[in-house]
Amino acid sequence: MKIVAWVATLVFALDQVTKWAVVHGMSLDTRGLIEIWPPFLTFRMAWNTGINFGLFSGREDMTRWVLIAVALGIVLFVLVWLRRDPPGWKGLVSAGLLIGGALGNVVDRVLYGAVADFLNMSCCGIQNPYAFNVADIAIFAGAIGLVFWPARSGGKTP
Repeated sequence: MKIVAWVATLVFALDQVTKWAVVHGMSLDTRGLIEIWPPFLTFRMAWNTGINFGLFSGREDMTRWVLIAVALGIVLFVLVWLRRDPPGWKGLVSAGLLIGGALGNVVDRVLYGAVADFLNMSCCGIQNPYAFNVADIAIFAGAIGLVFWPARSGGKTP
């Protein structure tokens, strides 16, 4: 479980530092757009009050607290699952990615009422209108990792 704690802490810290640096340090919250390496990488400010791609973004205050509860519930579920049937080190790293990312987005919802998304990437003539953040990357990678490297027993009870 130490691996989970270290990875989660690192992801959480990296997420919060990058959000602060870009949103407040580079004033993306007032500038709206900073071209870093167009079109491959731009910083585009998006306050996401919903889930991925802004889904369920209506009724912000209720949605905010429901999504905080859901994220904390998922973190608790993963921690209980890890205790009952621990995976190998790859699964533990994946769990840490997911937990750290989820907690990073929870902090945004508590502090700002929305998740600060700023990374926007496009390529090959396709213009991506969506933004994301380090926590989103970690959540996605962690969830995929838990699918590929599940618990050691494969869900079987001894």
